Amino acid sequence: MVVVTGAAGFIGSCMVSKLNKLGRKDIIIVDDFSKEYKIDNYSRLDFSLKIDRKDFIDWFNTNHSKVDSIFHLGARTDTAEFNWEVFVELNLEYSKSIWKICSENNIPMVYASSAATYGDGELGYDDNHELISQLKPLNPYGNSKQEFDLWVLKQEKTPPFWAGLKFFNVYGPNEYHKQRMASVIFHSFNQINSTGLVKLFRSHRPDYKNGMQLRDFIYVKDLISVMAFLMDNKPNSGVYNLGTGKARSFYDLAVATFDALGIAPNIEFVDIPEDIRDKYQYFTEANMQKLKDAGYKEDFYSLEDGVKDYVQNYLMTKSYY
Repeated sequence: MVVVTGAAGFIGSCMVSKLNKLGRKDIIIVDDFSKEYKIDNYSRLDFSLKIDRKDFIDWFNTNHSKVDSIFHLGARTDTAEFNWEVFVELNLEYSKSIWKICSENNIPMVYASSAATYGDGELGYDDNHELISQLKPLNPYGNSKQEFDLWVLKQEKTPPFWAGLKFFNVYGPNEYHKQRMASVIFHSFNQINSTGLVKLFRSHRPDYKNGMQLRDFIYVKDLISVMAFLMDNKPNSGVYNLGTGKARSFYDLAVATFDALGIAPNIEFVDIPEDIRDKYQYFTEANMQKLKDAGYKEDFYSLEDGVKDYVQNYLMTKSYY
């Protein structure tokens, strides 16, 4: 059986759906299932067993022989959460427990790291292991992902294959529950429907025009395809970037959302709030060479094609993947 943690969440539920599409139904889903607002993410999916997050480590210790692989995607992902102890419990200690069981029982493991580990990007966005210790995340969430990556790289005993994936700006179906933490595409779609316009942050740097701040936006369908590829092919273990390798502007994103709706763009610029202005990133772009060298040859969705698919096939009908 295959385990997916965070299976009630955005990326986790999409991963379970991907596994179903690949013919797997022998799936153990793990999450905090008391959050009923997430139920539509997984209620229609095929799985064998549902285990609450707080019970999973004990279950895994006892039943590891039933598990052939694990996608560990469950985490506290709120970048505005500043209680470090929450991240220690859910993102560090919990992940270490899973890693140790996988290592002791030869179970391959793919886990979610984050591009938040790169901080303000002053050292670039290269997934070279030698650079990881030098990175300076800007918030406790990024620090928790950084600390786990560093801990993993120090371990002598490891799973037979492991990959830590630095997710860049992920968007796509099944993020309805994320509210303010949902993607900019999600918020743009809702702004257009309610007000007829999209508000973007004004630039506060002379080298960037308004709305031309750049991010590496990756469609969740590409993300889960890469994860399935890595688990199936098991190239060199390590920390991998997972973006598209092509930065695009927020302005392009907003225009793509209007185009998907068949509406002429109407964009307004507002100041970046002062409390986050000094930490605001103007550019992120994943160096994707390591994944290419590992043998992944599929093309990624362009921003326009990904937004069109997301808007027309999911957001407009509130459908799930």
